[in-house]
Amino acid sequence: MPDIRQLSATEALDQIPTLTEVLADCIADNASVGFMPPFTAEEGERFWRGVADAVGRGEVLLYGAFVGGRLVGTVQVGFALKPNQPHRADLMKLLVHRAARGRGLSTALMRAAEAGAVQAGRKLLVLDTAKGELAERIYEKLGWQRSGEIPDYALYPDGRFCDTVIFYKRLG
Repeated sequence: MPDIRQLSATEALDQIPTLTEVLADCIADNASVGFMPPFTAEEGERFWRGVADAVGRGEVLLYGAFVGGRLVGTVQVGFALKPNQPHRADLMKLLVHRAARGRGLSTALMRAAEAGAVQAGRKLLVLDTAKGELAERIYEKLGWQRSGEIPDYALYPDGRFCDTVIFYKRLG
């Protein structure tokens, strides 16, 4: 059974080097996660400090997957901040280090994120993911509904265009 934990702002700050390592590994694997090479440790630190700050403000839930006490995966739930969307949240940055894949960590992280969103009073989650990638199949397996596709939405780290698929899930 994977060890999935919700991280506080302080815990996120403590994990910045490892969170950056996981993000860098996903970028090296050509994941379209918002960053382009060359990706530096400074970029990773800046990004994760921003996430930790958002966790501290109650705008984001951050979950970590641990194997042998070491963080190897993460996912975030970002709360919609617009007054007319108090029921909705965005699922963001599902990342699992290549060395830890194939152990059900993505599924466990997703289930924790969904449960956290429900506990926070959210009834709808949305996300986008690169078309044709493994995550797309994971979301479908977990009951997420495909809403549509946007061509050439972003770039992969290798510079190719990346189509994106929008998913949503109504929560119980």
